[in-house]
Amino acid sequence: MDRVNATTPSAPSADDPARAAFAALRTPEGEQLLAELRDHDPADELATATRLRRTHPAELVSAALGQARLRQRAAVKFGAEDAYRMYFTSNGVEQATRTSVAAHRAARFAGLGVRSVADLCCGIGGDAIALARAGISVLAVDRDPLTAEVARANAEALGLGELIEVRCADVTETDTAPYDAVFVDPARRGGRGRIFDPEAYSPPLSWATAAALKAPRAALKIAPGIPHEAIGPEAEAEWISDGGDVKEAVLWYGEGFAPGAFRATLLPSGAALSAPAPLPAPPVGPVGRYLYEPDGAVIRAHLVADLVERCGGRLVDETIAYITSDEPYSSPYVAGYEITDELPFSMKRLKALLRERQIGVLTVKKRGSAVEPEELRRRMKLSGPGSATVFLTRVAGAPTMLIGHPLG
Repeated sequence: MDRVNATTPSAPSADDPARAAFAALRTPEGEQLLAELRDHDPADELATATRLRRTHPAELVSAALGQARLRQRAAVKFGAEDAYRMYFTSNGVEQATRTSVAAHRAARFAGLGVRSVADLCCGIGGDAIALARAGISVLAVDRDPLTAEVARANAEALGLGELIEVRCADVTETDTAPYDAVFVDPARRGGRGRIFDPEAYSPPLSWATAAALKAPRAALKIAPGIPHEAIGPEAEAEWISDGGDVKEAVLWYGEGFAPGAFRATLLPSGAALSAPAPLPAPPVGPVGRYLYEPDGAVIRAHLVADLVERCGGRLVDETIAYITSDEPYSSPYVAGYEITDELPFSMKRLKALLRERQIGVLTVKKRGSAVEPEELRRRMKLSGPGSATVFLTRVAGAPTMLIGHPLG
C-alpha cells in the first residue's frame, strides 16, 4: 500500500472539545477508567459518576461514561470482544455495518482476488476492519477529523494498523486508481434523520456510482429500501439479512459480478438466491394448507416469484408477499406454517376461536393490515395452555385472518 500521502492526525485544539475528550480517553488514565466501566450498569450512572469524580477530572469521567454506553450498544453489532477494545461515536455506532455483514462483503472481495481496497466514507472503520481481517490492505478515508481518529484508533486497538491506513480527507478528491477495488458507504443520515433520496446521500449515489465504474471492482452500500429503478443496469444488487432482519443492500460492479442481477443473501448461513433479471409476476390463488413467509431480503430483491415457482404455489394476493401451497415445502428462504383456519377479519370471531381453543400464547404477523399486533393481543384477553399464529392480511383483496402454527 502507498503510504506516502498518509495523513497524520493533528493535535486536538481547545476549541474542539470532542477531539480533546477522545484524546483524553486514550491516555493511561482514560484507558483505566474505560476498563473499570466495562460492566457498569447505566441505571447507576449518577452514583458511578459521583464516585469517579472524586479521583478523576469531571470532563474525563463524562467522556468515559459516554464511551462506555456506546461500547455497550456496539456489542450487538461488533460482539463484546471487539466492542470493548474499540472506540465509537454516537453516529458511528448507529451507521456502522455489523460485523457479520461486513465480513460477508469482505469475503466476496477476497474471493475474487482483491488485495487492496479504497474504503471511502469509512466511518469508525467497521468495514475496513473486516477487509483487513480478510487479508486486504485498506485505505480508509473520512472527512471528519474525529471520525478519522476513531477509525485509526480502532485499527490499532485490534492489531490491524499495518493493513489499514486512515486519511482525513474529502473522498471526492481521493485518488483510488492504485487500488484493486473501491468501497463507498455514503452517509444516509442528516440533521433531520434518515435520508431516503439517494441523490441526497453524502456523497450522492450518482457520484458514488461514477467512482465505482472507474474501478476494476467496487461495492456501494445503500439503504435496503432503495427503489429498484434507481439501480443502474451495470450493478449486481444484493440484499442482505442477518438473523431474519434485512440489514442493507449492496451494489456490486466489475469483473466477477453479474450486471442487472438481483440477489438475496441470508446470514449467518450464507444461503444466496439470485435471478439474472426481474421475474414475471407470480400467479395468485386461494389459500392452501400451507403458508410461507419469505425472508425480507428475498422480498426486497423482488425474488418472491422465484420461490413461488420452486414450491409450486401461488400468492394469496397480488400485492402481498405471502406464498401458499397445497404441499409442504422446505427452504432456508421461507418460514413455513400449516394453516388451520381462514376467516374474514373480525376481532369478535378471532377472540371466540382463541378462547375455544384455549390459546394463551399468540404470535401476530401482518402484511396489508393496519391492526397493531400488541393492540390485538390486548383485546383478545388470552388464556390457556395452547399457542397459535395469526396472519392479518388480504386474500384476493379482502381483509382476512389466517390461523395456524409453524411447520416442524
